[in-house]
Amino acid sequence: MDTQANTEVLDHGPFYHGTRADLQVGELLTPGFNSNYHPEVIMNHIYFTALVNGAGLAAALAKGEGRERVYLVEPTGSFENDPNVTDKKFPGNPTRSYRSQAPLKIIGEVSDWERITPEALQQWRERLANNKGAIIN
Repeated sequence: MDTQANTEVLDHGPFYHGTRADLQVGELLTPGFNSNYHPEVIMNHIYFTALVNGAGLAAALAKGEGRERVYLVEPTGSFENDPNVTDKKFPGNPTRSYRSQAPLKIIGEVSDWERITPEALQQWRERLANNKGAIIN
């Protein structure tokens, strides 16, 4: 697993991606889709985390009608700390969030993660709606 030479990556996995999409083992997740948080932005990266509950939160916040899903993923290329949270909002990378321009391969689905309460989900949605910061894409 390569990492970008000038970026310290804190993890080597396992990694997770949260979504509402119904996907299969072996499929690839790729960049190039609209952001869940700023739908007018086409994302240049695919995002993932080493925290299963973080992926669960991303699944809860994801657009779409499907059920919340957390996939076990494997990066197929280089990746970096997610600059949208790393240092910009949180010193270091406590969210253990990463991004890549290379696809993520789905290697399994996880069913055991802490689901967020409806009240907490509403608070997250309000925070995101009021966040005026630009996405580092």
